[in-house]
Amino acid sequence: MNRKFFLLTLLLVFCSREAGAQGLAVERLADDNCIIRVSADVTEKYLLLPVEERAPEANIRVAAEGVQQRIIHVRLALNKVDYYVPLLLDEWRGRNLALWTHVNIDRSNRGGVAGEVFLKEIRLADSFDTTNRERYRPVFHHTPLYGWMNDPNGMFYEDGTWHLFYQYNPYGSMWGNMNWGHSTSTDLVHWRHEAVAIAPDAHGAIFSGSCVVDKEGTAGFGRGAVVALYTAADAVQSQCLAYSTDGGRTFQKYVGNPILTADVADFRDPNMFWNEETGAWNLILAAGQEMRIYSSPDLKSWTEESRFGMGLGCHGGVWECPDLMKVQVEGSKESKWVLLCNINPGGPFGGSATQYFVGDFDGHTFTVDDVARYEGGKALWMDYGKDHYATVSWSNAPEGRRTVMAWMSNWEYANDVPTQQFRSANSIARDVFLYRVGKECYLGSRPAKEYDGKGLDKTYRVNGSTAITLTNPEGDEFRISYDQKAMTLTCDRTKCGDTSFSQSFPAVTVAPVHRKLTSLRVFVDECSVEVFGNNGEVVLTNLVFPKSKLK
Repeated sequence: MNRKFFLLTLLLVFCSREAGAQGLAVERLADDNCIIRVSADVTEKYLLLPVEERAPEANIRVAAEGVQQRIIHVRLALNKVDYYVPLLLDEWRGRNLALWTHVNIDRSNRGGVAGEVFLKEIRLADSFDTTNRERYRPVFHHTPLYGWMNDPNGMFYEDGTWHLFYQYNPYGSMWGNMNWGHSTSTDLVHWRHEAVAIAPDAHGAIFSGSCVVDKEGTAGFGRGAVVALYTAADAVQSQCLAYSTDGGRTFQKYVGNPILTADVADFRDPNMFWNEETGAWNLILAAGQEMRIYSSPDLKSWTEESRFGMGLGCHGGVWECPDLMKVQVEGSKESKWVLLCNINPGGPFGGSATQYFVGDFDGHTFTVDDVARYEGGKALWMDYGKDHYATVSWSNAPEGRRTVMAWMSNWEYANDVPTQQFRSANSIARDVFLYRVGKECYLGSRPAKEYDGKGLDKTYRVNGSTAITLTNPEGDEFRISYDQKAMTLTCDRTKCGDTSFSQSFPAVTVAPVHRKLTSLRVFVDECSVEVFGNNGEVVLTNLVFPKSKLK
C-alpha cells in the first residue's frame, strides 16, 4: 500500500468515527494490526464488534490506561457482517481503552486491516438487541441469550432455584473464549440469563467443573458457601477453585489456585460431591483415558484414592465430564453407584455420547458389577440419539433426586448447525433411575416432573410393533419406529429438513429395548425431538432443522 492511499484510507476511517461514534478511533499499525481506542468520556454501555463466522479469529488484547485486562478472540468481519457481539464497557468506565487487534489475514491478497469491514462497522451503543431472530430457537429448552454454549457445568439447586452454569463464548456463536455462563430457573422451563460467573484469567480459559453447597463450611468460606471447582486450560490443564457467598450470583477465585495438577495433557472436568457414607468429599475427574478419584476434608486439599477405566468401556475418543452418583434401583430398596463417562468421539452413531458404568463405590474405589459388560470396547449408552453429551447432575437437588442435563449437540457438527444468533441448547432435565432386567441393571432417565402437565409432550400407547411419523405442511418427516421382534427403537431424521451442513447429520439412530415397550413419550421443540420409551427406560435425543415445527 502506498503512502498516499494509506493516508486517505486512514482519514476516511477517522472521519466515519467522528460522524457516527464520538470517542471511538482506529490506528493502523501494520497490514494485519490496529488499535481500536475508546476514550474515557464515552457514556455508551457497549462496544459492538461485527462478526463474520467464516473469517479467521482475530486476537484482541484489551488494555485500560495501558494495563492489560483480558485477551479475547473474535472472528471480526472481513467481507460481511453476520451479526454483532457486545463488549461490556461498564467495568472500565472513566478509563481510556485500547484494543490491540491482530487479524489473521492472508497479506498476499488483502490491502491491510484499514480496509476491512469490521473497521467500518464497529460501533458504540447504549443497548444490545437480544430479541430472538432465529427460526430454530427452542421454546422450552435452555439456550444462551446469544453466543456459543456447550457443556453444562457446576449445576446446583438451592432455595427453590436451579442454577445452571455452562461453557460459554460471549464473543461469537462458535467455540472459543471459554467462560462459565450462568442461568437460573424455578421451573426448568423458563430461564433467567445471569451475568458471566467465572471468566478466564492468567491460569487459562475456564473449562468444565462442578459446584457444591458447603453446608457446614468445611472449606473455610462460611456455612452455605457455594464452592466451584473447574479446569483452567492453557498450555496445561489444572484444577482451580472459586467460591460464592451470595448464593452463586458472584464468585471469588481462590488465592491458592491451582489446587490440583497432574502430568497428563487431558486432565479436566472435576466433579465433586459430599459422601455421606464416609463423611468426606469425593472428586472424580477425567485424565486421558481413565477417571481419577480423590478425597478431601475441605475441598482444597485432595488425595488421590484410585483410578478407573483402563480396558473397560468405549475408548474411541477422549474421556470427559464424569459424574459419580448413588442411584436407587426401582421396585426395591437397593441402590447402586453409577459412573457417567462422556466420550468424544466414539458414540454409538459417531461423535460424542454418554456411556455409563454400574457398580459400587466405597469412598476410595469404584468397581463395576459385571466386568464382561464392558470388556473389549463394549459400552452401555445413556441415550442412543446423536445429540446427548456432557451429561452431569445437579448438586443438592430436591427430594434426594438425581437430576441430570446434557448438551444437546454433537461435536461432529456443533459449530455448523444453521443458527447464528446462538448455538446449542440443553436437553430437558431428567431424573435418572436404575431398573433390573434379569440380573442386569440399566440406567434410565425420565423427564423431570417439572415438565408434567405443561402440554410440552405427547404420549403414545404402544401395543406391538409401532411406527409414528412427525411431519409438517412442507413434508419434512421424523420417523419413530419400534420393532417388537428385534426389540429396537429407531429414530430416522434423514428426511427432516436441512441436513446439508454436515455429512454426519442425516442419521438413523437405533436403541436396544430391554423390556417390551408399552408407551412412548415425545418432546418436540423447534429444533429437537426427545423420545422416551417406557417413560425413560430407553431414550433417543436428536436435533432436527425442519422448515416448520413438526407435529
